[in-house]
Amino acid sequence: MKKFTAIATMLILAMGCANVAPINTQTEPPTASLTAESPTSPKAEKVATAKIRSGSFISGEHTTSGKTQVMQENGTYFIELDQNFSTSPNGPDLFVILHKSPNILQISKPPDYAIASGDYVVIAPLKSYNGTQRYEIPKNVQSEQFNSVAIWCRQYNATFGFAPLSKI
Repeated sequence: MKKFTAIATMLILAMGCANVAPINTQTEPPTASLTAESPTSPKAEKVATAKIRSGSFISGEHTTSGKTQVMQENGTYFIELDQNFSTSPNGPDLFVILHKSPNILQISKPPDYAIASGDYVVIAPLKSYNGTQRYEIPKNVQSEQFNSVAIWCRQYNATFGFAPLSKI
């Protein structure tokens, strides 16, 4: 009798499981949830961004094109080069600089358009010869004292191109 009861119980369980819908093994898309990145989250950090000045590149020793802007984000200043930025890969030692003059071509001579010490501040080595790039301006640099962003070859003191900055 015990064997019969055990067999009957297994049959009932097996029949009951046969009527259960199969488990869906495909992943469902995640549902929206409130996270720290969500703009509606009380913990979401708000980024205050202000575009301050911008300009379009003018070629110097080498063809340089695209646009740049100086912006402030949560108290930190940045230089951004846009997706159309492009300069020559012929420079062995290229840097992004801020220069005091709005027109480096007027205060320097071709073909290299050399710049004088004290008229500029080096921001950082150029990351790429083209495309979108962003450079933090050091806290001790007062960007409003400079009137252009330039791509400059330190080794040969040659200005590849510059962008005069205008208020937005």
